[in-house]
Order: sequence, then structure tokens, then C-alpha cells
Amino acid sequence: MKSIRVDTSSATILLTEAPAPKVRDRQTGEIAKDAVSGEALMRLGVVFIDEGESSLIQVTVPESGVSDGLALGAPVSLPGLVARPWESVFNGQQRHGIAYRAAAVAPGAVPAGIGA
Repeated sequence: MKSIRVDTSSATILLTEAPAPKVRDRQTGEIAKDAVSGEALMRLGVVFIDEGESSLIQVTVPESGVSDGLALGAPVSLPGLVARPWESVFNGQQRHGIAYRAAAVAPGAVPAGIGA
């Protein structure tokens, strides 16, 4: 399926879950790797606030894209954020959702009006 670029220019993005290795197989503990580079992938949680609406989302980033200085509750930037719709059938039940991926996660600027 096609990826959709997510415009983050007017959004406030706050870190809600620290980056941790993304597990590919829960039974074996195998860590997910990028299909092209083979690099380990990390998963983190953020609240994405834009135009008065908010969503809690999980974002995948390559391990090398995780910056130092990240703090829970603090603003972050997600350069190259894309959304990719997915669907699958598991045990006869159809499932679907949206997977989010970014090139990196880094500390972001405090949005105007917060902390003032």
C-alpha cells in the first residue's frame, strides 16, 4: 500500500512512551529490522495534536534515528513522518489500521503558548 506523508509543521507532538526495541516475534523476542538496511527498529508513543484534535499513535524509527535528550512529556520532532494503511486476516478475523514511521525522533521546540 502507498505511504502518505504527514504534515507536522503546525502540529504539537509530545513523547508519551520512550523508544524501545520493536519486537517482531513475541514468542522468540526477535527484534524487528528494516527490510532494506537491516538496522534494528525502535517503537515509541506520542500524542499528535493538530487543529484542536489529538491522537495517541505509535511510531517506528530506525535505531540510529533516536536522538539523545528525549524526555517523557516533552515536545519532539518526527522528520519524514509517513502513515501507511494496512490490513490482514488473523485467525479468520480481518484486521486493519495505520502504521506510522519516521526517519528520526529528536527533541522539539516548545510550542507557542505552552509554559507561558
